[in-house]
Amino acid sequence: MVEINSRKAAIVGCGFVGSASAFALMESSLFSEIVLIDADRNRAEGEALDISHGLPFAKPMQIYAGTYKDISDAAVVIVTAGAGQKPGETRLDLVKKNVAIFKSIIPEIAKYNKNGILLIVANPVDILTYAAKKLSGFPSNRVFGSGTVLDTARLKFLLGEHLGVDSRSIHAFIIGEHGDSEIAAWSSANVSGVPLHKFCEMRGHFEHDKATKEIAENVKNSAYEIIEKKKATYYGIAMSVKRICEAIVRDEKSILPVSGIQNSEEINDVALSMPAIVGRHGIEGTVPIELNDEEKAALKKSADTLKAVLQDVLE
Repeated sequence: MVEINSRKAAIVGCGFVGSASAFALMESSLFSEIVLIDADRNRAEGEALDISHGLPFAKPMQIYAGTYKDISDAAVVIVTAGAGQKPGETRLDLVKKNVAIFKSIIPEIAKYNKNGILLIVANPVDILTYAAKKLSGFPSNRVFGSGTVLDTARLKFLLGEHLGVDSRSIHAFIIGEHGDSEIAAWSSANVSGVPLHKFCEMRGHFEHDKATKEIAENVKNSAYEIIEKKKATYYGIAMSVKRICEAIVRDEKSILPVSGIQNSEEINDVALSMPAIVGRHGIEGTVPIELNDEEKAALKKSADTLKAVLQDVLE
């Protein structure tokens, strides 16, 4: 059995998201070896060369184009491969195209890498995380998606702007689907322990319903807005990938809203985002945050939406 190298990552897919993730990981110095894989070998080689030329300004590491055989000892295999989201296209429109791509990619990964963590980033991430779990045969804790880590960062950013405070002091989550049925969990949101509505009033904001609805809509539509303006999103998600990898490699036990297979009484056999403890072994536990009845109903509806899509594409 091949021993896992905790300082090695593999990225499958060298489009905008894959290459931006490789750059973010190079800058982070988390890994000493990164292998890039793409259907277009030249693209992978070009990205590896371009990033490698900046290594004299960073930390020593190997970045190279490879094949699936090169991933056998990778601690984390990051899958960004898939068709991109076009202007006017929802994430769920991508489903059938990308599930077909995963049917060729995931078995190859599972053939060569038996003990690493499979981090799914391609969209629609919840559907593809579920597909990757089924196609790989890996345990649920070692197959999860980037989920709503970026959506949650967008929420914190917009709340920070709204309240005039450091976004890192805001504790709030987007949960459910990474997409149109996502839910802002307002009832558990706080700023350094102060309930959100109370903190808003301290900062002179009193129209809570209007403000929260507007911010939640802006978060949900962020990707569409960026795609309309610059055709693709990649920097924010690349930084999200780096953050998740930090939690894994450093065994941080960080609480992040990654997309994992849910197995609760209310929601089961579907992948969606809930706060989870992320460490060396992947998802090491879930965190049951407080939700009000409206949020619980919306989460169940989000799960049902995803399940309906799964039935269509994974029959």
